[in-house]
Amino acid sequence: MNTAFKVTAFATGLAAAFTAAYGVGHAVGPAPAPAAQPHPAAHGAHGAHGAHVNPTAPAVPTAPAAHGDHQVGGLQVADRGYTLRLDRTVVPAGGPTELSFQVLAPDGSPLTAYRPAHEKELHLIVASRDLADFQHLHPVRTADGTWTAPANIPAAGDYRVFADFTPAAETDPLTLGADLHAAGDYRPAALPQTGRTVTVDGYTLTLAGDLTPGRPGRLAFTVSRDGRPVTDLDPYLAAYGHLVVLRAGDLGYLHVHPDGEPGDGTTAPGPEVDFTATAPTPGDYRLFLDFQHRGTVRTAAFTLTAAETPATGIPATETPTTGIPVTETPATEPHQH
Repeated sequence: MNTAFKVTAFATGLAAAFTAAYGVGHAVGPAPAPAAQPHPAAHGAHGAHGAHVNPTAPAVPTAPAAHGDHQVGGLQVADRGYTLRLDRTVVPAGGPTELSFQVLAPDGSPLTAYRPAHEKELHLIVASRDLADFQHLHPVRTADGTWTAPANIPAAGDYRVFADFTPAAETDPLTLGADLHAAGDYRPAALPQTGRTVTVDGYTLTLAGDLTPGRPGRLAFTVSRDGRPVTDLDPYLAAYGHLVVLRAGDLGYLHVHPDGEPGDGTTAPGPEVDFTATAPTPGDYRLFLDFQHRGTVRTAAFTLTAAETPATGIPATETPTTGIPVTETPATEPHQH
């Protein structure tokens, strides 16, 4: 067999092989796409006490998902069928006003049955979008489900109204939020940088501890007056302090309460008030501590940054039993209302 004949025979055989392979592939059809992997089932409550996960949503990166296990509330005006409806969304600025609202049940009727928590059926918070102003109000409910509360809107701007409550038909609490606007010359303030010591009405409050994304951390406040520890704080909302934490940027709401309560045999009425809180993400947060002494409620505000690794104060995983050292220089008291 000569060389030319060999080459011709090889080419003919190769063409036949390709033709056969094409025929088989055409008969079988294209390879099927890989089946979509199911998402893990979500677990946890809504709002400030958990996250509602959409099973059809795209997967998120591993690191942020760890933080997402601790979601904040107040970002939605409606959740789980309940809706916060303000009677007015625009109010005058520069003085007192009245807020009126309803919580609508899943059937659209005003909600009238609640589970009391910390001595109240509903906690109402109003905060300016720049986090310079904060009010913790105690509204009154009428029989038809309408809530009213006097408020002071000190300046023009955008505000967020938070309703923190548990319907009688539910076991998990809800925190709904709605926008409130005060017309006028709006001049937003920069986020106050307070350090870890603030003064309000002659009381000095120091903060130790950190917010750590995705992990519970201890926040410990020490109250003193004229250089002396305050050891006779009044019970307030079934505790010796009430703490609201708002995330800068979107006003995500964390509602936390002290470790221990009056009358439990272990919790002292000062000078230290301890909380446990979990930051859902890194970033800046505003902490608003309400405390009562000799019949008057006061609010101390702090700005705290949640970093991946605590920088100062008490490590997030430790719970010391001794006093709290403070090395920061007292800062000017933030503007409170």
